[in-house]
Amino acid sequence: MTEEQKPKAILFLDFDGTISRRDAVDAILETYADPKWLAFEAEWRAGRMGSRDCLRAQMALVRATRKQIDALLDEIGIDDDLVALLEMCAQHSIPAHIISDGFDYCIRRILSGASKRVAALLRGGRVCAGHLESRGHLWRTEFSFFHQTCGHGCATCKPAVMRLLNKTDAPAIFVGDGLSDRYAAESADLVFAKDGLASYCTENSIEHIPYQNLGDVAAHLDRWLAGRLFLREETLARVSA
Repeated sequence: MTEEQKPKAILFLDFDGTISRRDAVDAILETYADPKWLAFEAEWRAGRMGSRDCLRAQMALVRATRKQIDALLDEIGIDDDLVALLEMCAQHSIPAHIISDGFDYCIRRILSGASKRVAALLRGGRVCAGHLESRGHLWRTEFSFFHQTCGHGCATCKPAVMRLLNKTDAPAIFVGDGLSDRYAAESADLVFAKDGLASYCTENSIEHIPYQNLGDVAAHLDRWLAGRLFLREETLARVSA
């Protein structure tokens, strides 16, 4: 692969609360889980439990049919500016991947309700998340990214997935919103953060760009890429002079 063929950057998007308007897992737990799920949530937030063990324990408390879960997920929706962001990435030949501590079932169900344009723009990307499937009123979890837990016990080790998908060592851009995104933010070259992730970045002196919606991300990223292209052209001009 020549320098010209290498991607200018790679975009990694969290899903719940970043692409989706509401955290799908929280919505399921709040609606259909035994209230004991809150105790596991508190353990995770306090750092005494990894998200993989937390989610496995929480989803075991859910009692709902597939029809009930589907109806709930169909109400969530996505950020209206996802298409604008993905189109901007396509224009600049930037691969876009979804990496989530949530579940593939929820992601695919919610995205299926979006426009066909979203599916087309995401066709070349990966969805890296936990696996969820129904068994009557019960829900079974599996964590294929990776079978062995990382040092933090993440459901999906986002830094590891980012390294695996970034074989050319292109600048890694991460967009997220919550506490489960903190390790990805520590590993990325450019971070867009809101809500809990923005607070974490501020508290831990992690450079980041605050955003409200994916339209903000698209606009800033377009300017960032234009600036990098200008600097590259200026450098090449000096070398050839």
